[in-house]
Amino acid sequence: MANVTHGKLRQGERWPWLFGGIRPVTRTGAVRDALAGITLAAMNVPQALGYARIAGMPVVTGLYTLLLPLAAFAALGSSRYLVVAADSATAAILAGRLSQIAPIASAHYVALAGLVALLTAGCLLLARLFKLGFLADFLSQTLLVGFLTGVGFQVGIAMLGEMLGVTVSSDRTVEQLAQIVRGMPQLHVPTLCVAGAVLTIVFVFNRFAPSLPASLFAVVGSIAASAAFDFSGHGIALIQRVTGGLPAIGLPDVSWREIPQLLPVSASCFLMIVTQSAATARAYASRDNQKHDENTDLVGLSAANAASALSGTFVVNGSPTQTAMVERSGGHSQIAQIATAAVVALVLLFLTGPLHYLPRCVLGAIVFTIAVGLIDVRSLRDIRRESPGEFWLALITAATVVVIGVEQGILLAIGLSLLWHVRHSYQPHTAVLVEQSGRWAPTPAVPGAFSGPGLVIFQFGADLFYANVGRFVADVRALVEGADPPVKWLVVDAGAITSIDYSAARVLADLQQDLVRRRIALVLVHTQSSLRADLHRHRLSDVIGTDHIFDTLREALAAISGHRVHVVAATNPVGEQQRGTL
Repeated sequence: MANVTHGKLRQGERWPWLFGGIRPVTRTGAVRDALAGITLAAMNVPQALGYARIAGMPVVTGLYTLLLPLAAFAALGSSRYLVVAADSATAAILAGRLSQIAPIASAHYVALAGLVALLTAGCLLLARLFKLGFLADFLSQTLLVGFLTGVGFQVGIAMLGEMLGVTVSSDRTVEQLAQIVRGMPQLHVPTLCVAGAVLTIVFVFNRFAPSLPASLFAVVGSIAASAAFDFSGHGIALIQRVTGGLPAIGLPDVSWREIPQLLPVSASCFLMIVTQSAATARAYASRDNQKHDENTDLVGLSAANAASALSGTFVVNGSPTQTAMVERSGGHSQIAQIATAAVVALVLLFLTGPLHYLPRCVLGAIVFTIAVGLIDVRSLRDIRRESPGEFWLALITAATVVVIGVEQGILLAIGLSLLWHVRHSYQPHTAVLVEQSGRWAPTPAVPGAFSGPGLVIFQFGADLFYANVGRFVADVRALVEGADPPVKWLVVDAGAITSIDYSAARVLADLQQDLVRRRIALVLVHTQSSLRADLHRHRLSDVIGTDHIFDTLREALAAISGHRVHVVAATNPVGEQQRGTL
């Protein structure tokens, strides 16, 4: 027994990355997680059919997303909680592009979806090789809320036609809404009644019994009612017959010449996967004080999408809602996801026959409830209260998704996230420090502000780079020009400045020469090691003077009081300096 245990330990040490989201395994934990996985399957099977509908894929491919992709991530990912399966955001991104290339749910469409999953897997693997897990931080939570809200409206409107029994032919959201309005006289009442009953069941259960699989009850009940009362004979459309059995394994049957036109949608899916999966896995790992390696998760996500491509289904993503489901069900490891995959395999083998009786309006209603869940009114309300500017950016992102498209919406969201950050760096907080009740307090950096007789302590709240150095110089000159009494010492609180680029360094050197001509001594305080390295590399230490750079404001003020701070004269071509005492 000792030798066997030792062998197992050595094997675990040899492949520490394998099944990291499962180990260590205990009997009690395995039973608990398996039960949670069965519960997740009950909740997830109907939603998987809905996600396939959003993606424009045959409904059975939704079940495929709960099979090999789950097992692949469980084997190679690091997160113990993250559920990797079909997701409304990536499904909408996929359909938004592929519906313009091939007929929805056609063999060519399915092959293209598989190729997108394969390309996305390649993007995720490259991101792991280059350790690009940090890309998850480039889509702000604010704009992610706006993007998903737009997806919610887009998907919800797309389902209205099926729920009302009205024919909709367009793939553009605004045109779909117009067609629905024009088609209201042809509203099919039986279809609307069935869809309304499903909506009522799901919303009531979600409100009063969220732990129960409301969608499963709705699907099973509607299938039974459809078979018993001949829904098809009453004009209620049913889904196409679902072929049972496990998926065939193989590469997508598509020409590799089609790769260039699929790269943009693959990149969009990649960005959404990295952002949403990392945020979800990080949140649950932090909650339970567990280790989380986002780069290892990239390998697991890549493997999951490769498994999707090989098993004939579409892109998968780390789902916040499904992860919450398994956590609420008591699951604490990827064993729950393995159990879900096992249940789905049984469904594919033995229970796909009755799905033929499933009304299309029921599937549309379930998708509609998913769409409603994406519209996060509470978060939008919080954003509006705390940051009105970001709220409007979220609304612009949502409107772009609805009016233009999902792929354009995700790209806009990422662009706006970066621009919002650059804007804060371009217009950072500035202040003049004034002593109040024994401490230095910030006041607006307006012309005429000063910290003491002949003294200005200027605070700048961002790194200095080519775009914002002009504002830095303008603020400094506004403070020193026409000051009464004249400024003798300009102390820059550089606590928030961690770096200076080449362009900013050149401008700062020119500013120093201008201050010298005005007989003003420039002093830097709170300089971090990274900033000191930049000052040395750009030779600003020589221009400003190393004896004008201090760790603390107290040291700088003591040097000024002791008349140990001098004006550093202009540097001559050979780097020599002249000094004059104030």
